[in-house]
Amino acid sequence: MHGALHVAKTGLSAQDTQLKVISNNLANANTVGFKKDRLEFEDLLYQVRRQPGAATGEDSQLPSGLQLGSGVRTVGTQKMFQTGDLQITDQPFDVAINGRGFIQVTQPNGDAAYTRNGTLHLDGESRLVTAEGYLIEPAITLPEGVTNFSVGGDGTVSVSVAGDPNPVELGQLELADFANPQGLQAIGQNLFIETAASGAPVIGVAGEDGLGMLQQGVLEGSNVNAVEELVNMITTQRAYEMNSKVISTADEMLGYVSQQL
Repeated sequence: MHGALHVAKTGLSAQDTQLKVISNNLANANTVGFKKDRLEFEDLLYQVRRQPGAATGEDSQLPSGLQLGSGVRTVGTQKMFQTGDLQITDQPFDVAINGRGFIQVTQPNGDAAYTRNGTLHLDGESRLVTAEGYLIEPAITLPEGVTNFSVGGDGTVSVSVAGDPNPVELGQLELADFANPQGLQAIGQNLFIETAASGAPVIGVAGEDGLGMLQQGVLEGSNVNAVEELVNMITTQRAYEMNSKVISTADEMLGYVSQQL
């Protein structure tokens, strides 16, 4: 195979993957707490025809050598955890994290998961759950006759009950943080799970030890910048076209040789 054909093929594959990442970012532009992805590339092995620094004489050497690259590949995706825009909803069960940290969630199989989506609900047993019905950890259960629900900046949950003028403290929404949040594994449903790359979760109180504050009646929007993604899409499209042009040019060169010899 002509060397340029192979190199261009890797370029087409890389740009196709880049477009998929961009499309997923744009598709989630309105997903609460969504964190955009960034694709990372690296060049492939080089064919060293002449070693840099190789001696060409008694007192002379090659200044750069001859190295031919063999293309590009996608090495990974990185979640960008910048805080999205905070949107006021005035809904008592909406909670946003202004800063670092994740709300803890218990999956149906009992495993822990973590989310930035603070759209909370009540289930049939008056427990705080996510939109998928997964329990918040630590569990918060509301008593009967609640007239007012309040979440403090430090995560303290308190309610007012009909017939009782004094607020009742039910518990505290604790936050989890990680040494390397980019190492978390996204599993869909706005959830992340711990991996060896992320490190073990560090549980703490909102507003302490670098954790963000909780804000009630507010939701964190997606941190996707639609304009930036559209510019990236145009750049990706042009790169794809240029790699396609390389394949077309290499094909014409091979066609010319086969016709002339």
